[in-house]
Amino acid sequence: MKAIVFLGSVRESTPPHPARLGARVAAACASQLAKSDINVEVIDPLDLDLPAVFKPHFSFGAGRAPEALESLSIKIKDADCFVMVSPEYNHSMSPALANMLNHFGSSSFSFKPSAIVTYSAGQWGGARAAVSMRTYLSELGCLPVSAMIHIPHAQDVFDEDGSYANGVDPEKWESYMGRTLNQLVWWSEAAAQQRIIGNPTAAFDRNPTQRNAP
Repeated sequence: MKAIVFLGSVRESTPPHPARLGARVAAACASQLAKSDINVEVIDPLDLDLPAVFKPHFSFGAGRAPEALESLSIKIKDADCFVMVSPEYNHSMSPALANMLNHFGSSSFSFKPSAIVTYSAGQWGGARAAVSMRTYLSELGCLPVSAMIHIPHAQDVFDEDGSYANGVDPEKWESYMGRTLNQLVWWSEAAAQQRIIGNPTAAFDRNPTQRNAP
């Protein structure tokens, strides 16, 4: 099983904290998933050389997309599930995460589950961003599992490497995060089995007229 953890922040630091909060949260999610024998990769938008002018991967001819887009497209198609890590911007998901995901069509994400993880330096944990993320991820095709993770005061929960900070009870946090991540693993395994049985799109009528009410 393969999972991608998408880090939805391009901030190189989060004042007054020198290390990026999102990177801590993403590392913590990846570490906990790895305990379930999941092959996990964190995708950091700061490591991606995306085109300055927005042009999605599917707008390029076959084999003509920039290397960064082509490489990430292959990873997305090979993945079995996704973890979307986002801070809150104006009660919504981060522009960095939306921009990264919008480069790829829903066919790359479809029939694979996702998990919503939000965080903040304050008390709300980005919970309001998660509400809009449900709609967005459902439209993208990677339906989110019902449980979500919200991490308030993330700087007090995780150290820079994603390990638990002093004074934090690891068992309580692993239990809390595990509720969501265990759901993700369960649905990932179920969806993977169904994809082995056959092409999932074959079960749906793809005639555009079927979108119209009678």
